[in-house]
Amino acid sequence: MNRTIYTIPNALTFLRALGIPLFAYLALSRHADAWAVAVLAVGGATDYFDGKLARAWNQTSRLGEIMDPAIDRAYIAVTLIVLLIRGAIPLWLIVVIVLRDLILGILTLAMKRRGLGLLTVTYSGKAATFNLLYAFPFLLLALADTTLGHIAFVVGWSFALWGVGLYLSTGVDYFISGWRKLSGAN
Repeated sequence: MNRTIYTIPNALTFLRALGIPLFAYLALSRHADAWAVAVLAVGGATDYFDGKLARAWNQTSRLGEIMDPAIDRAYIAVTLIVLLIRGAIPLWLIVVIVLRDLILGILTLAMKRRGLGLLTVTYSGKAATFNLLYAFPFLLLALADTTLGHIAFVVGWSFALWGVGLYLSTGVDYFISGWRKLSGAN
């Protein structure tokens, strides 16, 4: 693992973090949905490329391992709140996602207290996040009462439901993995 924090993958992760408040501002204050969608698209692309480049260039770092999932969660949380405020999604969707993250957060804290490290992010976990991040722009565009808005509704909910299914499935996998580590540490 690379000890330096000054890497291109970490720079992409930091860039993705800067997009969180920008997205909220564009979607809530300006109702500039096309620009907000562009910010989400850049966020989704950098989420993919930061990890891909880190592994390909042997630039993985502890900072990246911590920041990447934290920024993913922050992006999802802010985007869900924005979409709820704008009336694009129901409250149950937020409850499902937040409960999964809360349970895994508590498990991670317990593992950390026992010196067991963090849960390892899997490809399926990244795919779940990618599906959710892919769904959100479409759900925002679905607010427009146009043909494009109606198409965006179908596409957005297709990705959202697939993403929630993967999110819950990987949550169960992560929980089992973490629980086994905790049980083996006793």
